[in-house]
Amino acid sequence: MMQSRTHTCDELRLSDCGKNVTLVGWYENIRRVSKNLCFLVLRDFYGVTQVVLETEDMIQCLDGVNNESTLQIEGVVRERSSKTDQLATGDIEVVPSHIEVLGKCIYNSLPFEIRQSKNADENVRLKYRYLDLRNPAVKDRILMRSRIVTELRQRMNDLDFVEVTTPILTCSSPEGARDYLVPARNHPGKFYALPQAPQQFKQILMASGFDRYFQIAPCFRDEDARADRSPGEFYQLDMEMAFASQEDVFEIIEKVLPPVFEKYGVFNRASAAPFTRIPYLESLAKYGTDKPDLRIDLIINDVTDCFAKCAFEPFHGSVIKAVVTDGYTETRKETDKMCADVETESGSKAYWFKVDENGNYVGGISKFLVDFKEEVDSLLGLKPGDFVGVTAGTRGAAQKSAGVLRRMLGMKSAGHYDKDCYEFCWIVDFPMYEIGEESGALEFCHNPFSMPQGGMKALESMNPLDILAYQYDLVCNGVELSSGAVRNHDPEIMVKAFDLVGLGEDDVKAKFPAMYNAFCYGAPPHAGIAPGVDRMVMLLAGEESIREIIPFPMNKQAQDIMMGAPAAVEPKQLDDVHIKINIDSKQ
Repeated sequence: MMQSRTHTCDELRLSDCGKNVTLVGWYENIRRVSKNLCFLVLRDFYGVTQVVLETEDMIQCLDGVNNESTLQIEGVVRERSSKTDQLATGDIEVVPSHIEVLGKCIYNSLPFEIRQSKNADENVRLKYRYLDLRNPAVKDRILMRSRIVTELRQRMNDLDFVEVTTPILTCSSPEGARDYLVPARNHPGKFYALPQAPQQFKQILMASGFDRYFQIAPCFRDEDARADRSPGEFYQLDMEMAFASQEDVFEIIEKVLPPVFEKYGVFNRASAAPFTRIPYLESLAKYGTDKPDLRIDLIINDVTDCFAKCAFEPFHGSVIKAVVTDGYTETRKETDKMCADVETESGSKAYWFKVDENGNYVGGISKFLVDFKEEVDSLLGLKPGDFVGVTAGTRGAAQKSAGVLRRMLGMKSAGHYDKDCYEFCWIVDFPMYEIGEESGALEFCHNPFSMPQGGMKALESMNPLDILAYQYDLVCNGVELSSGAVRNHDPEIMVKAFDLVGLGEDDVKAKFPAMYNAFCYGAPPHAGIAPGVDRMVMLLAGEESIREIIPFPMNKQAQDIMMGAPAAVEPKQLDDVHIKINIDSKQ
């Protein structure tokens, strides 16, 4: 006997026939055949069992009892006359001698059918998440997440990493996103911040003498939601290694992730070590993005010098990119829609032409290219049946739109999209600095705590925009799973790196006092990475929305509509933390 039951609803088999059993679970549905014959489906966390009610008295036990009420059923197991292989318990049924209602559902109707909840409006699902999670298809995603986290933790332990939990209440730190602030009651006017990542703590751990650290770390960032990003809170497999290089980090990740992806993913193939490595600038040039989907084998060609000769006005003064495929057979209408989709996603137009069976250019912009057809043929290696997609604009715009076009063409071209696998790659050699789009000033391109390639010498002698960093991204199937870096552990190099973006030594000491001071006492070279757990599980489950694999997610507006958060609080609570609300009446 356990939890008032002898068996779960997924446990009974033919070998149990004749046994007296006790089951508990939810009243999923009932099929009434006659006044003295009903078939009840009882569901618990583990599965379902059919219960056969064969007397009026037994049937009357459920009069006035609504679906999704919880029941305890005592009875005898017997062989089903009509078996089904659709259920683990499809060979048996239970004939009850006693039925007790344990928890009554007071509502005659539900906001959605439990097993069809994924078809309901998302906000309705999130409001009634406790019902949504009763759907086995939804529950199974949470169970999958649990198993994956358990396996990740075990693999890290097996590699001699030590699990350390770092603080949730900490100080605000300029790490790229907005902080969630927590007022300090005993320190009026001062605030804690929820950590955007355990970045500083894990680096301080390295300076403290720890060799290999990890945790399944909660991170908090006040940023907008999207399909692959949950607002507010997310989790990552955070790790750091002392006396380590980029190569050491790559080796660990390449040991840990592929077996997990092969075991739990919807696809059972994953890249073997070593993963493909692509320099950042090369990735932009060949794939139009720093998150390339390598399941698609198409690449982007620079055709600026050649195509700029034609009379097509959008090409004049532009960088021009082309993507060639030989497996594209869509109609003109479908091609026009694809080009419209490229513009919607990238903000730039896409153009096209085809090579017919006689080797002539047809459709789209073909008439602008006939005068130098031989040069185009030679440059792109064109042959009959080829389709060419073209983008133009500034270098960034042309690359971005070509990247979107490459992805769409690849998915629509026979033989160019090996979709049933997980293709990992490393994007390496990120620029240390960039010119900010909004500020127009020099800014860190990636992580400000990264070590510049060439160290102090590079910072002192090179154009900042030419300096590369020991920074890397892990990408799988076009999704960025993580960023990482070899850290800047030298306080002198750190000060110089920040000085280039206008922050002096006093600023560094003020913004990162603990880490700066720790490094002044002799810090080891160290490196790390932090793959996103939520994003990994989303990929493994084959879900398009990250909210499907989070037990209690917020909606796209960063609201927990089940709990009613965010919410107003009592005036006394505000008084306790010395806060007065001043909201613009125009808002």
